[in-house]
Amino acid sequence: MALPETQEGSKNLPDAWNYKGLPAHRSSSGGWTSAAMILGVELCERLTTLGIAVNLVTYLRGTMHLGNATSANTVTNFLGTSFMLCLLGGFVADTYLGRYLTIAIFATVQAIGVTILTISTIIPSLRPPKCTLNSPSCVPATTNQLLVLYVALYLTALGTGGLKSSVSGFGSDQFDDTDKQERAQMTNFFNWFFFFISIGSLGAVTILVYIQDNLGRQWGYGICACAIAIGLVVFLSGTKRYRFKKLVGSPLTQIASVFVAAVRKRHLEVPLDSSLLFDVDDVAGEESQKCKQKLPHSKQFRFLDKAAIKDPERSSDIITVGNNWYISTLTDVEEVKLVIRMLPIWATTILFWTVYAQMTTFSVAQATTMDRHIGRSFQIPAASLTVFFVGSILLTVPIYDRIINPLARKLLNKPQGLTPLQRIGIGLVLSILAMVAASLTEIKRLHVARSHGLADNSTAVVPLSVFWLIPQFFLVGSGEAFTYIGQLDFFLRECPKGMKTMSTGLFLSTLSLGFFVSSMLVSIVHKVTRSKRPWLADNLNQGRLYDFYWLLAILSVLNLIVFLVSAKWYVYKEKRLSEEGIELEEAEPTCHA
Repeated sequence: MALPETQEGSKNLPDAWNYKGLPAHRSSSGGWTSAAMILGVELCERLTTLGIAVNLVTYLRGTMHLGNATSANTVTNFLGTSFMLCLLGGFVADTYLGRYLTIAIFATVQAIGVTILTISTIIPSLRPPKCTLNSPSCVPATTNQLLVLYVALYLTALGTGGLKSSVSGFGSDQFDDTDKQERAQMTNFFNWFFFFISIGSLGAVTILVYIQDNLGRQWGYGICACAIAIGLVVFLSGTKRYRFKKLVGSPLTQIASVFVAAVRKRHLEVPLDSSLLFDVDDVAGEESQKCKQKLPHSKQFRFLDKAAIKDPERSSDIITVGNNWYISTLTDVEEVKLVIRMLPIWATTILFWTVYAQMTTFSVAQATTMDRHIGRSFQIPAASLTVFFVGSILLTVPIYDRIINPLARKLLNKPQGLTPLQRIGIGLVLSILAMVAASLTEIKRLHVARSHGLADNSTAVVPLSVFWLIPQFFLVGSGEAFTYIGQLDFFLRECPKGMKTMSTGLFLSTLSLGFFVSSMLVSIVHKVTRSKRPWLADNLNQGRLYDFYWLLAILSVLNLIVFLVSAKWYVYKEKRLSEEGIELEEAEPTCHA
């Protein structure tokens, strides 16, 4: 059934084109049919990436014979690179290729990376000979073997970053936000988007992990390669129905041009009257500037105002493609200021993802040493403990939606309930509790190991149920539900409308940096403590992993204090504009290319 037409009665959309470059027809393009194809490729991407990452630490330790610290860093560097490359993917999509081609190309790159990884598990010469872990005859992987592994992992990371940066945006492009019915469908699309991510995660931590541990890595990684290839085919099959948007350029270029223009005119004085500064009213020849609504001038970060000074030595200050690196509109400057104000919040959310990283590294390593049996015959794969992590996310979201938020609306007397920053704050508190629980559990595990004389045996199973690890998985999972949704809401709400793609990349970069901070902390701690009794020993029974968890808990408390100060200082964009007598919708109109 065709969707209703716009108020003008036109069947063609004003800002969308079909694959032939012609105006997209409302009834024969976009909508849920197109969105389903896009959701399919995202499900396959999540299944593939997490199917590799969640059980990678056991492969690196058990097959490639790397140490605990090296294995943990390899996993976190892989995931960190995947998310950091979202910024590159977003820039390429916005500036050169468009979202469709970016998804198609980078999904292909990911498929190639996973295929190489699968091949490396099949050919014996690409991995070291089997042995008992930590035995004298256990030879670690050679340089060439690690080179093949890293090429496979980072091709996969490159593909993941490029694909992930554009999937949600391209999905939202299939709905017309000027049509009431399609705008409501767009909201539902993001709900389904999160649902498909969760389904992919569940499949990865249950089915794929079980296959990897019981049938072999070649089968598990082979299924990952087939999954992303199938996702790519499904995605390409929807080409004739997709709606395409024109390239608008990367907001990173706008930010860079404002800073460059301000530095170039650093010796000039900013006029006291802001109306003398260059603004959208003075623009000619740049449609993307003409459609912008002026933002009120703010007194913070006054240095950037220099970018909008009209240089008296120049006869004309008209923005064109050639001179916007010399002069920017005041509205462009104010949009950049909006981004800068968000940076303290951005920085204080990084450590949450450092805590999160432990769930796929050391927590999995802990699980390998514990009793994982259910009944007499079935043994849970160590990496499948993350099912409690994913399950807690799925449980927390409806509880928040149905119980916590309605209660918060009544108590706080605010229609939106908890603000994005309040949600993030709750997530940070839960991450602290998770590290306290993880440390106490590790102390308990070590006590049991020593009382049974297993301190020197790295391969023995400690007679302690693996379900003791559930609290740390559950707390971090619930924390992610609050932090992830709070961050996404915050960055999308507070960024200028023309920077929505970049705001998603900015949000995902906190995940990336969280993983890299984890790698850095692991390297520092391992180097400082290895001369005595190492915190991160290859044999966990001889290490002090609990001290590493305490360190993360202390750092998280300090980070929470900085976050609370930053949150108190921050003024939401809507409030800032209302104080100037400007409605948010007036400040950010929808502009069509």
